[in-house]
Amino acid sequence: MLLWFRDHDIRIHDNAAFHYFLQHAQPQDKAIYFTMPKVWRGYDWAAIKIDFLRRHLALLRSQLANFGVELLVIDVDSYQQQIDYISQYYCQHDIKCIVTNREFELNELQRDQALLSQGLKFKFFESDVIVPKGKLLNQSGQMFKVFTPFKKAWLSYVRENGFEYYAQEQRQAEDTEIADEQANRVSNAWPLVNVIEQQVLADFFQNKLAHYHQQRDLPAIKGTSGLSPYLAIGALSSRYVLQLLLQRYPDLLVASDSPVFSWLNELIWREFYRHLLFHYPQLAMQQNFNRRYDGLKWHNDKLLFQAWCDGKTGYPLIDAAMRQLLKTGWMHNRLRMVVASFLTKHLLIDWRWGEQFFMSHLIDGDLAANNGGWQWAASTGCDAQPYFRIFNPIRQSERFDPQGEFIRRYLPELEHVPEKHIHFPHQYLADKAHHYWPAIVEHKSARERALSFFKAHG
Repeated sequence: MLLWFRDHDIRIHDNAAFHYFLQHAQPQDKAIYFTMPKVWRGYDWAAIKIDFLRRHLALLRSQLANFGVELLVIDVDSYQQQIDYISQYYCQHDIKCIVTNREFELNELQRDQALLSQGLKFKFFESDVIVPKGKLLNQSGQMFKVFTPFKKAWLSYVRENGFEYYAQEQRQAEDTEIADEQANRVSNAWPLVNVIEQQVLADFFQNKLAHYHQQRDLPAIKGTSGLSPYLAIGALSSRYVLQLLLQRYPDLLVASDSPVFSWLNELIWREFYRHLLFHYPQLAMQQNFNRRYDGLKWHNDKLLFQAWCDGKTGYPLIDAAMRQLLKTGWMHNRLRMVVASFLTKHLLIDWRWGEQFFMSHLIDGDLAANNGGWQWAASTGCDAQPYFRIFNPIRQSERFDPQGEFIRRYLPELEHVPEKHIHFPHQYLADKAHHYWPAIVEHKSARERALSFFKAHG
């Protein structure tokens, strides 16, 4: 038997494939994982995400060693090399079955199908969602195209069927002693997942979750869970997170009016986008979900795009958000929506440009969530915001960073601007002969232009 770890399941806690392997493996059986730097770069993976994954790979190797399982880490340049290596290993070692968790992206599906067509035997599981993909369909037998009915069906399914969860295996107690030997890496601001499970999650549930609905949109406050990088590489299981949540709030599945539900709602959004990509794999090929917008002739001004990338748009909240991304490899979720709206609506730049830029910088870059979020902002996606909903970056700044605390953190050049001017300080700074980037577009005229653009091409 061979246990094959994939890019969405770098863990042993609540890993169905690993659980099965432990029950049936022989002492000589091994685990395998393929590193693919060339492919990852082709997918625009950020260097910080790759580093983060490699650190967790080292942790996984140590955890597996506690069970007497050797992890083979094989570096390849393509999916074909994966196919070749697996096929050869399967024959040479007389493997009877490959145990693994399914991947649902297009290239990965084609790879698995190629191996199956060669006669290799697989035992497949699913590790990246709470409700199995394909189980939630509307009355026409199709995937929901609107989030709210999907959410209702999701909640109903979990109430009626529960969900699979595989608790920590006993021998993993030794993991508490595992040190992060690669702490001086580009992702070192993010602790390993064993620290998250033992310390951070408990603190979030005890001290932050009750206020999450009030603080989740305030970027100056650390009010979110910070779990997205761990979920993106599968170092942390969404089922485990839900298990902890329901232990504390057992009635939450029938209490959508509870303040705590707003955090569960985010987990369901994650499920929504993963189910969506499963049903519509063409989304991985950068197609508009709403094909009526295929005729949009994006302006795609490279100079304006570069100003957005560099955090030099002249709108402090936009610029501070982009500086946060460039400096930390992460961006607050509210700000992701605001900067995406600005790029696609104010600048009329193709959402695919923004999707690629985000993916190449985010530690939590995830194809399903990134694609879903960008198409939502650009009004081309599934259950997207309507094209006439255009965030006012000044108003967003006033609402969600009222004192300008977040802005000053990432734009030190505005450190001494008074609160009442911080959200659009150009007139104040002109009087002071102080330099700040001029606004690259004027909000009102950009909004009118966007409305005409979508009406004409949509």
